[in-house]
Amino acid sequence: MTRVLPLETWRARRAAHEERVDAWLGPVRERAEQGTAHPVEDFLFTYYSHRPGRLRRWSPGDGVVLQDGPDDPPFVPVDGGSIVPPPTDRVLRVARQVVHLLDATASRPASFGCFGLHEWAMVHRQGQDDVRHAAWPLRLGPEATSAVVEEQPVRCTHFDAFRFFTPTARPLNLLQPTRETQADLEQPGCLHAAMDLYKWAYRLSPHVPSELVADAFELARRVRLLDMRASPYDLSALGHAPVRVETAEGRAEYAAAQRTFAAESGPLRARVADAARALARSGRAPAHAVEPV
Repeated sequence: MTRVLPLETWRARRAAHEERVDAWLGPVRERAEQGTAHPVEDFLFTYYSHRPGRLRRWSPGDGVVLQDGPDDPPFVPVDGGSIVPPPTDRVLRVARQVVHLLDATASRPASFGCFGLHEWAMVHRQGQDDVRHAAWPLRLGPEATSAVVEEQPVRCTHFDAFRFFTPTARPLNLLQPTRETQADLEQPGCLHAAMDLYKWAYRLSPHVPSELVADAFELARRVRLLDMRASPYDLSALGHAPVRVETAEGRAEYAAAQRTFAAESGPLRARVADAARALARSGRAPAHAVEPV
């Protein structure tokens, strides 16, 4: 069943979305022109595959006809306006997998004992020139940074963080996550699970409302800031005070912030899962050839 958005309504929604996103994209574009990089904010466009132009492109989602709407991508013309085309089998498969993963994540209790040590494990036993963000110094230096990883329990549940651990750090993790066990281990206290809500939302674009994608992006930006403030890097030149997780006080600060984000991400996780569920029910995808998420 489709519904029609009057011309003035969808244009206002599109303009509001573009204005919101442009506030985020302006600094990204300026840095790209200057050939500089930001270790916090640029992550959302380097690690994630959704390009700035796609984040800015507005869609009302499936089943909505835009009165006198455009006929350029992602829209196709219909009588009286335009609409996004039906989802492909691939999109439907992704939607089903997103439902499975997010429902599984929401079903288990949140864990708040990792203290952000995944970022430390990603530089374990590496020199300053070898770390991912080599332009930013390690606050404690390479040796002391590695010692923190070795002295504190590492409890990372998130495969897409664990896969970036150095070879010497992987055996130190209490779990050994794999892509196949992702839905078995993902839990709602994980900062990366909260950031990934952006990925699951945009992978369903343009079949879900762009406002949902933007909400997930906005949360991911704030979560990423905590992620990097708790990292071993010194970002004081950017005005970001560290969360010193190598200390008891810093670990308490991190866990408190983690709890706040877990509470905030819960309703958003439900919204993304519900959007994926509705999309999955809109058509049938083959039961075989399921792609990893």
